Amino acid sequence: MKFIVRNGQQSDEENLQELQEDENQGIQEHNQEEKLAVDEEGNLSAYNPITNMTPAEKALKIQEDIPKSLREVQRVLEERVGLNRSFDLVMREMVFGAKRVGIFYCNGFAKDTVLTDIITRLTYADSETVAHHTLETFIEKLIPHIQVKHYTKMSEIVGQVLMGGTAFFIEGVTTAIAVDAKTFPIRSIAEPDLERVVRGSRDGFVETLLTNVTLVRRRIRDERFKLEIMQIGKRTKTDVCIGYINDIADAALVQDIKDKMKQVEIDGLPLGEKQLEEMIVNKGWNPYPMVRYSERPDVVSAHLLEGHVCVFVDTSPSVMILPTTFFHHVQHAEEYRNTPFIGTYLRWVRFAGIMMSIFLLPLWYLMVMEPSLKPAGLEFLGPQKEGTLPLLIQFLIADIGIDLMRMAAVHTPSPLATAMGLVAAILVGDIAVKTGLFINEVILYLALASIGMFATPSYELGLANRIVRLALLITVSIFGVPGFVIGSTLWLIMLASKKSYDAPYMWPFIPFNAKSFFSILLRRPVLASKTRLSITKPIDGTRQPKS
Repeated sequence: MKFIVRNGQQSDEENLQELQEDENQGIQEHNQEEKLAVDEEGNLSAYNPITNMTPAEKALKIQEDIPKSLREVQRVLEERVGLNRSFDLVMREMVFGAKRVGIFYCNGFAKDTVLTDIITRLTYADSETVAHHTLETFIEKLIPHIQVKHYTKMSEIVGQVLMGGTAFFIEGVTTAIAVDAKTFPIRSIAEPDLERVVRGSRDGFVETLLTNVTLVRRRIRDERFKLEIMQIGKRTKTDVCIGYINDIADAALVQDIKDKMKQVEIDGLPLGEKQLEEMIVNKGWNPYPMVRYSERPDVVSAHLLEGHVCVFVDTSPSVMILPTTFFHHVQHAEEYRNTPFIGTYLRWVRFAGIMMSIFLLPLWYLMVMEPSLKPAGLEFLGPQKEGTLPLLIQFLIADIGIDLMRMAAVHTPSPLATAMGLVAAILVGDIAVKTGLFINEVILYLALASIGMFATPSYELGLANRIVRLALLITVSIFGVPGFVIGSTLWLIMLASKKSYDAPYMWPFIPFNAKSFFSILLRRPVLASKTRLSITKPIDGTRQPKS
């Protein structure tokens, strides 16, 4: 506060001018203080909610004890979660048996029909019933719900409300009651687009964690099937669930995954399982997926029975499967929905498509560059006429063009997707060939390679194989045959050197395991699969009696 001493010889106008100058200086100093306000994490902001709070407000914000007075409870909630500022947070006060109760809930999560039944039951409580042992009476006699728990810390009860529960604060009691009466916005269960089957179950995971674990629990009714939940994210507090079968999964693997999740320090997981994967699986710039994602409950259940550990993340319709090898990404549920012979045939066709998506274009380009490498009877391979652009440039432009069309198809509304495909195929592809920018063989072989990529069950594996194909094309164009051999060798060495939670990525090919490699090549009959794969180090490795 500034004191102004007036000189008797000064006029009123001069005094007023000095007063205005002092006020302007004070405003500038205040603005400068706001600009220099620094929070606990070192961020600068014009308004800092920490430095601009009074000591009383700061104390209320971090207060853990639950006050006895509902007025004080409301004041704590105003500072802690923004009650009366956030429109979806509601504090409803009612009187049950001469006891004033504050019902605190998030309007979007509250299951109104259940809460109405609870409130109806509480209205019948009389004064004598709640006069003594109030908390126990409410929990054991008055609240008719299957999930009721009490908390003594404000952070715990607020956390339950933000997860969808409803809190009951009772006047004169320093303990709050949480009722798990919640509902989440949820879409209907439907077959996932990326893992469709001709014959089989049509249910798939959704964005709600409880629904997803229930779909798996429905298939595995084993009392040793464990589902452990934890929260990750300082601000989002995302629910993450680890699922495994206790007497099958390797205990060291389960503990390792838990330890890595506990070490995660991040503000939140708004993108769900993908962000979590990058934090618990150190893959760096490796384009190949180190975990397998699945949106099918039957696929996840099958992997659990093999000894894998599955990670469910709330708000994500995909489940992570650990550990994972290269050959886990090339299997599909369709193979197990057919007879062993047909399943084996489909698997080999898929293998051929995957290899074609990687090596077809580099091999054809290599034989065009060096015609002496063409096998007998295949002398017709190669362009009959040259295009305006070099072959390598044609491949790169066409490959990037397919990626653009794929992304356009994702972002194009369904009614317009067909029209977009016609424009891409007829106007772009046909005219590009007729004008001489591309040759027919480039479009043909690139289409075959793209079909092989789309036939890859794992979307992430298909994209990684495309990067390898482009790299091989460039090495072939520069070094010829040595470039193809060295590039392919380096690709194989890179995959062989990778591990997914101590599981070799190219197992059972490298290191070689004859029995397991035979199971990869052939879709064996169910009765012939008497043991589990050794890659997960299962405690109980027997699936059925060997006799």
